[in-house]
Order: sequence, then C-alpha cells, then structure tokens
Amino acid sequence: MFDVAIAGAGPVGLFLACELGLAGCSVLVLEREPDAHSPFKAKPLGLRGLSNASVEAFYRRGMLRELLTASGAPELPAADTEAHEPSPPRAVGHFAGMVLDPAQLDTAALAYRLPSPVPGSMPTYLDAVERVLSERADKLGVEIRRGAAVSAVTQDAESVTLRAGEHEYTARWAVGCDGGRSAVRKAAGFAFVGTEPQFTGYALHATLADPEKLSPGFNLTPTGLVLQPSEGHLAMTDFDGGAFDRSREPTREHLQAVLRRVSGTDVMLSEVHRVSTFTDRAMQTTTYGRGRVLLAGDAAHIHSPLGGQGLNTGIGDAMNLGWKLAATVHGRAPDGLLDTYTSERHPVGARVLDWSRAQVAAMRPDPHSQALQAVVRDLLGTRDGTTYVFQRLSGASIRYDLGSDHPLMGRSAPDFRFEDGTRLGDLMGDGQGVLLDFSADQRLQGPARGFANRIRYAAGAARNDLGLTAVLVRPDGTVIWAGEHAPDAEAFEQAATYWFGAPRA
Repeated sequence: MFDVAIAGAGPVGLFLACELGLAGCSVLVLEREPDAHSPFKAKPLGLRGLSNASVEAFYRRGMLRELLTASGAPELPAADTEAHEPSPPRAVGHFAGMVLDPAQLDTAALAYRLPSPVPGSMPTYLDAVERVLSERADKLGVEIRRGAAVSAVTQDAESVTLRAGEHEYTARWAVGCDGGRSAVRKAAGFAFVGTEPQFTGYALHATLADPEKLSPGFNLTPTGLVLQPSEGHLAMTDFDGGAFDRSREPTREHLQAVLRRVSGTDVMLSEVHRVSTFTDRAMQTTTYGRGRVLLAGDAAHIHSPLGGQGLNTGIGDAMNLGWKLAATVHGRAPDGLLDTYTSERHPVGARVLDWSRAQVAAMRPDPHSQALQAVVRDLLGTRDGTTYVFQRLSGASIRYDLGSDHPLMGRSAPDFRFEDGTRLGDLMGDGQGVLLDFSADQRLQGPARGFANRIRYAAGAARNDLGLTAVLVRPDGTVIWAGEHAPDAEAFEQAATYWFGAPRA
C-alpha cells in the first residue's frame, strides 16, 4: 500500500508528489495520458506565466536553476552582497487585457519585501515545468504510471482505492490533481458549484498571411480580446456564451471569422496548425477534502485563464497541502492540521474565481461593460491601481488568517539573509520548518531542540531583520510567529506546538 496516490501528472500533481517524496512518503502518481509529451505543452501553445509566489516555491525547494534552464530563461545573477533594496519587477501584468505600466508600481507599499534571487514572475512552458518536476520526483522515489486513467474511487476509514483500467491501486490517502474534468472529484462525490461561461476562448498555433495587422501582445477591442504573445501564437475570446467550446471541431473558416470579428481587422489566417478551446466557466468545490480524498489545482477550482492564475493557484495548493499531508501520514500532525488546507486555500481559490469574473465583466461587448472598462482603465493607470493588481497577480496579497494582528503573520516570509550570506531560501530545501533567531544570546536554541527533524534552527545577525528578533516559518514558507522584542521562548513553543505537534522531551 502506498502512503499517497495522486491522480494527474501535471505540474500540480508532480509538485505535490515531490513535496510528499521529500518528506519520506511512498507516492504513486497515476496519469491518464500514455505520453508525457504533447504539442499543447510545448512552445508556443504551452506558454504559461509563473507568478512570483510560484517561482519562489521552486527557489525554496532548490529547483529554480533547473527551471530557468529548461525554460530558456537567463541564469540567476551572482548574489549582490551589498543589495539593500529589492529590484522592481520588469512587468506588472494586466487586468482584462489592459496592460499596466511597471513604472507606476509603488514598491514602498509592498510590505516586508527583501532582495532575493527570485527573478519575479517569469514565462515558461508546461513541458519545461513538468520535466523539472518529473526529474525531481524520480530522484525522490516517486512512482509514475502513465496510461492509467482513474475511473473509480472507493474509500473506507483506513484507505482509498483507485481503479485505473483493469488495475486497482490502494493508498492511505488519495489526491485528485486530474484537471477541470476531474474523475476523482466526480467519483468521490465533491460538490462543484459556480457560474456558467460568457465566452468561448481559442488558443491557436497558426500562420497569418499578414501578421502586421495585429499588434503584438494584448489587443482589447469592444468585441473581445486577441492576444499575440509571439509569432504564430494567438489567443482570442468570443462572447458566445461558451457555445463553441468542445462542441465541434473549429475549422479555419470559423476561426477566421471569429478572429476578424473580435480584432476588428481583415487579418488572414492562411493555416491553422493546432487549436484548443476554453471558457470562463468558474466553478469550485465546496471543500477540498472528503474523508481520505483531497483535491488540488483545477480539480478543485476552474476559471478562465485571464491573468494566468490557474497554474499558480494550483502550485500554491500543492505547497500548502504537501507538508500537512506528510505530517498526517507519519502520525505527527496535531489535531486539525489537515483541515487547515481547506480553510486556508479555499478562500484563495474563491478570490481567484472572482478576479476572473471581474475581468470578464469588464470585457463584455455591451454598453454597460464598456463604460465599466473605461472607469477601470483610469483606475489602473494610478499608482494605487497598478500596485493593487501587482499584489493580486504576484501572490503578495495572499495572507492566511492565523488569528494574529502582526502584519507578517500568515504571509510568505521575506528572504531574510544572515551576515554569512545564507538566505532563508537556502534553508528550506529539505521541506522542514525554519526558526530564524536573530537575537544576540540565541535563547531559542534550547526550545528548538524539542522540534528536531521538524524545525531547522538557524541563528545569527541578519543583514536586514526588519526589526524582528525571531521568525518561525512553516515548510510552505508561511510566517507563523514573529518576535519584535526579546525572543519569547514560551510564545515560540506555543506556535510550534500548534503547527508541528508537541515537542519531544
């Protein structure tokens, strides 16, 4: 019997498998597709944008260099030992196709931001992400079986059984990471609720006879959106109520008509190599766990790709769930730990769905939405508007409610750096929690021994401690305790016990 069986070998399923493998769990991944390679994952159709939070997750697990190489991105620069301010992002993003100006970003409003090797958001391709994660999963002993489509799920008080083809696989826990049409979600009886689509979207690899008639990047028009991220790669939305999505094969003639109508030009599609469709249907499960079955990524929430947050939200799910499920498997999780996966991540997913809906509302081809779009465009042109959008898209606005007024609690930890050059990110590769003790007398070293193999202790003076004397960080990078005065051993022990279980004698 495996500790955990995961349905789906996409980025979310593989990232979760790596988290569990890192924690010493036996993991089986079942993937319905027999081949890991697909033209829809490669250049150009596989283009995706990773948010700062997602790139940070790869950095904290020691996979960022491999990801940059696989993505064809520049290598990380040599560490700037004198840097005191983080570099401004090269791009801020867009809202409903309205691109924002990075010069308008108010970096002073980004609380607790420190210099880091993380290059902000970055473009990549699905096949690059999956290749890096597959190689790491293999090194961690994760077993991946392809051509195994899950068709049935049964569970009892002790285990879960997944049926794939003629085979049955049993594990103590199961996680559905098998996409928007998740077989695990349906078989396990999760409620999936939300709103129906407004448009059919198309992603094309095509040849244009006259590409100069379309501007590169976003082309927002009164009838929809055309995006040309690179030559031969097009995406467009047609507000038909989602009628064409997967209902029939889109012909070149149909795509030509949609492209001309939406772009407002007479651009010519001379050849269509590949095409896929999507909608802005926005649905979410009411809970992320039922018994011994959990969901992550698109299996738990779907929405339009506007803003590129689907993949990023899924990676956040995997990072949040992995260490909690591993602690549960090993019998060291405090009561209610696994329940915090739903209580923390469900609100994040709900906000992303509403973010998607808001963009659709501003894009609809009717007078009311066009009037709204004009107002929104003015607001996005302000420093506050640009900063707000950046915080939403980068993940900087995510803050879990941990019952504390301290502004750092529940947020992703800044990349604190000790005087010897060691960064917080360097200390997180093994998937443990980290206690940073900046106090002169290192008084938390003794209490930290009670959490050995769960919390790594690191002490010393920091280049920029942000006025803190100690910081306790969960394995997913979330701050769960911060001391601003003399380190309080009792307060540390209370926070550590709540998240990691009682200390050993």
